[in-house]
Amino acid sequence: MKRKMFILMMIVVSLLIGMPVFAAGSREVTPPAERIVLWTTEEQPERMDIQRAIAADFTNETGIEVDVVAVTESLIGERTTAAFAAGDLPDVIFHPLAYNYTWTDAGILDTAASTEIVEQLGVDTFRSGVLNLVEFEGDYAGVPLSGWGQLVVYRSDLFEKNGLEPPTSYASLRKAIEFFHDPPNFYGIVAATDPSQEYMMQVFEHVALANGVDIVDEKGNVTLNTPQMRETLEFYKFLVEHSPPGDLYWQQSRELYHDGRAAVIIWSPFILHGLAGLRDGVPVTGFGPDPTTDKLAKLTGFSTTFAGPSNPQGAGWAEVGYMGITVDANTEAAKKFVLYTMEKAYMRTLGMAAVGKHPVRSGTLAEPTKYIDGWAEMEVGQDRWMPLNQIYDPDVIEDILSGLERGTRWGYEKGYGYVTSRLYETRVIAEVVREYLDNDITIDQALQIMQEETEKLL
Repeated sequence: MKRKMFILMMIVVSLLIGMPVFAAGSREVTPPAERIVLWTTEEQPERMDIQRAIAADFTNETGIEVDVVAVTESLIGERTTAAFAAGDLPDVIFHPLAYNYTWTDAGILDTAASTEIVEQLGVDTFRSGVLNLVEFEGDYAGVPLSGWGQLVVYRSDLFEKNGLEPPTSYASLRKAIEFFHDPPNFYGIVAATDPSQEYMMQVFEHVALANGVDIVDEKGNVTLNTPQMRETLEFYKFLVEHSPPGDLYWQQSRELYHDGRAAVIIWSPFILHGLAGLRDGVPVTGFGPDPTTDKLAKLTGFSTTFAGPSNPQGAGWAEVGYMGITVDANTEAAKKFVLYTMEKAYMRTLGMAAVGKHPVRSGTLAEPTKYIDGWAEMEVGQDRWMPLNQIYDPDVIEDILSGLERGTRWGYEKGYGYVTSRLYETRVIAEVVREYLDNDITIDQALQIMQEETEKLL
């Protein structure tokens, strides 16, 4: 009798407070909320805030919860490999270009899922260069999210004034450098010569790509002891001979260009807001008393590709970030999140750092220029802010964005991008180039050493 009264009282209390009713000895089973985990290398606090806000909006729309986990870029490879071994991968990973091939080859990334997303968004809406870099056995290893093409930055006003062609080839660049070079007052170019800085490897790879140099052929044979690389080394030495002395990297090149003492530098698009005087830490010092002037930006032209004598069509250097869906993922939920990021949240994603997050998609199938137009209207800066299209003309903006159309990297399109990653890690190429520049070894020795050391990394 007491037991029946107890159950009756529980039913009454449950009805009064809206609790679910269950019989004695049983328990309610509430289906867990659908949840996915995103690992991201965009770990800066302000960028994490934006990513978490995007995830929250996605949850409100779909009911799928997203845990956004920051992972330091230098540790992303190690952590992903360990998680794969433990069967505990996240659902989605935002990662740099360098990991696409190795992770796919190891069975970490679900290429079918990424390919479905790219095809649903429209292959033709992507810049072709970013897809070429991620193609794997007929599929796409990841979904391109954003990227940038390295820039040949030059004083277009001085080029035009003196009847010089833009620096889009070894020949036109050589002619301009020789014309402008007047040390120590003015330098034709500021090359990269410090092998301890990744910048030197980026610049040298760019110059080599321009002349058609790749690290391997279609069969995976190393191809660095070649006539094309010989031409590259000779031309790079010319660049260094017309640069200031010492160990040079991105800092000196930017300072000299901002000071009006260099005609050409090779730099990433992260220079764009500095040229417009929007960063107090990198003042524009050579164009009057006002370090916040945007005059230098107006006098600057950009080229994303240039051509060497052995590669008339030219090439550029690109860095791209991808979203990869893993083999341990809740695939359908992960696909929905990536699609949401690439469509409804795309402009917010690019807005995390517009100068270095260029749209890999020109637009949508219905609005072919939607993302290019939207990116041009974004504000950039640090201490002051201005929309990009108030700083740079439309044709200049298109030149800047075109780097993702023709940009490439050593080895990636042939499935050997991991070798390039190892070359960057070991710095062996940069160190050999520096020895050649210092006349410590001959050009023949440099070619042989580069060939042999790269073969060891296969």
